[in-house]
Amino acid sequence: MIIQQFYDKGLAHGSYAVIRTGKMIVIDPARNPQPYYDFAEQHDATIVGVIETHPHADFVSSHLEIHQTTGAVIYNSKLTGATYPHESFDDGDVIELNDIKLKALNTPGHSPDSICILLVDEEGRESAIFTGDTLFVGDVGRPDLRENVGNITAKKEELARQMYQSTRQKLMTLPENVVVYPAHGPGSLCGKNMSPDLESTIGRELRENYALQLMDELEFVKTLTTDQPFVPKYFGHDVELNKAGALSFEQSIAAVPHLDADAVLDKNILVVDSRPKARFRNGHLHGAINLQDGEKFETWLGSVIGPNEQFYLIAENEEKLDALIKKAAKIGYESNIKAGLLAPASANEVSPVLDLDDFKANEANYTIVDIRNTGEVATGKVFNSAINIPLPELRERLGEIATDKPIVVHCAAGYRSAAGSSIIAARVNEVPVYDLGEVVTEMMKAVH
Repeated sequence: MIIQQFYDKGLAHGSYAVIRTGKMIVIDPARNPQPYYDFAEQHDATIVGVIETHPHADFVSSHLEIHQTTGAVIYNSKLTGATYPHESFDDGDVIELNDIKLKALNTPGHSPDSICILLVDEEGRESAIFTGDTLFVGDVGRPDLRENVGNITAKKEELARQMYQSTRQKLMTLPENVVVYPAHGPGSLCGKNMSPDLESTIGRELRENYALQLMDELEFVKTLTTDQPFVPKYFGHDVELNKAGALSFEQSIAAVPHLDADAVLDKNILVVDSRPKARFRNGHLHGAINLQDGEKFETWLGSVIGPNEQFYLIAENEEKLDALIKKAAKIGYESNIKAGLLAPASANEVSPVLDLDDFKANEANYTIVDIRNTGEVATGKVFNSAINIPLPELRERLGEIATDKPIVVHCAAGYRSAAGSSIIAARVNEVPVYDLGEVVTEMMKAVH
């Protein structure tokens, strides 16, 4: 038997392949199915099934494409309301790969239709469990993503109560040596306290996971519904997309138009400029948003840009442009790209540079905007006079920012402030808008 984890650090997403005697099952696959095809070929295996633990909110799955390409059966809970060809996989259902079994466990909590997959090995032992977004290393799935989307909706308190029962009745009763393979790791927005480790055991989680410690249901619900991270704009969109099944990955990215750098752009279409902020500051199109290419580009893209918004995508070079289109496709945003292009000659708007000495000496002469998340600000402000508007909410809340003084934008390390200052500068003409950048890290150390 072979168990292989495929990990996408950008979305902190773990998917899996299980192979036994030439047959392979894929669990929670990413948007690009090619790695699974390559792995099957490498081990002379045939992909016979794809299991979806739930309709994912944070990435687009390739389950439908794998089915269409290989004929593999898609399995998911009957509660999912899937509109693609599938077989239900719920409590009592078993998939057999020769002498090993994959058994479905209904574990609502993160979503009403969540399942876990218990692996019974060739010796008849319960040896591993694929927990989807139900149980993570050090955490459990957040319960607040299905209040308004999906085949079945539920309030976060109701789902938190269901998570309490799922963990206590289904997972915590398993043998302590059962290996836990979750669908997410650190950095995912599907939980709030994930460990850096990408696998665990039931025994370790019983000892170390805050959510599995002794507490009554009321305390659990309060704990689980408090201090969850923000919800990106694209999450609901991806739930619905995964319920229907996405189009072919390669065909979708190939359909994105590419323009010459000197092409005339529609002024009513948003521009996302992914170049490093130094290049962006030295020359960009008016109104462009500086979402730099980086490890979390797709998360911030889907947090700042809505799922129904079109945008032009500017990159440093063709290679990076192609890579960014693939990143956008991971969250189902490739169809939002009006066109991709390199920086045009008309990108000549220059960002102002902050006089840091004057700012430090005359802080009251500036409007300071802190675009960190609410939970970050709760640990302490860097500047007492700052107004807090988290980056994902900034475009909708620009009217709250006073424009009678120059504006300084900061985050925790400099990435988000580059985006935030560009968003504000696109709408504010009365005063200069400055990005405090990486300097804020030293200021934060002084405060804390």
